[in-house]
Amino acid sequence: MEKTVEIYYQSLYEVAATLNSTRASGDILQSIVENVAKAVGAKGCSLMLLSPDKKLLIHTAAYGLSDWYIRKGPVSADKSLSEALEGKVVAVLHASEDDRIQYREQAKKEGIASILSVPMMLREEIIGVVRVYTPEPRQFTLDDIYFVGAVANLGAIALENAKLYETLKKDYESFRRDTLEHHPLRDW
Repeated sequence: MEKTVEIYYQSLYEVAATLNSTRASGDILQSIVENVAKAVGAKGCSLMLLSPDKKLLIHTAAYGLSDWYIRKGPVSADKSLSEALEGKVVAVLHASEDDRIQYREQAKKEGIASILSVPMMLREEIIGVVRVYTPEPRQFTLDDIYFVGAVANLGAIALENAKLYETLKKDYESFRRDTLEHHPLRDW
């Protein structure tokens, strides 16, 4: 147990360092799902964001999952572990048998036995989920849940920072353009 906590602390440090880097948001999210899968000792991990109409979950970053599985079809927010979108952590022991799993047969073919789904929140609004997939049935521990929850929150902050940066960049470019149009540089 002590070793797991040590791995989680190290992984959280790495995720925070990545967030503090100048990397693109897509690279940061990809790093997050890879880091989570490796730290938890899982087959894979995905980060799915809610569509603007909040009806679908869109795979935004994934690690350890086949393209076939990621593109299996639209993931309905109300048919796929919907409790996570109500702010609850959802752990599924047998994914191929649980009615809360939208694509049970595909999960079985992908070799997924258990799934942990943790809400991704930004200022008390759920914006998506982080899911961990294991190849064997697994009872997720509180340490697992807290670690994935902390990373999900860091991911939400990373997304917000990327959005703010893009807005700031556009505003700066617009300001610069306006300034040059109204005050052209003169040859002195």
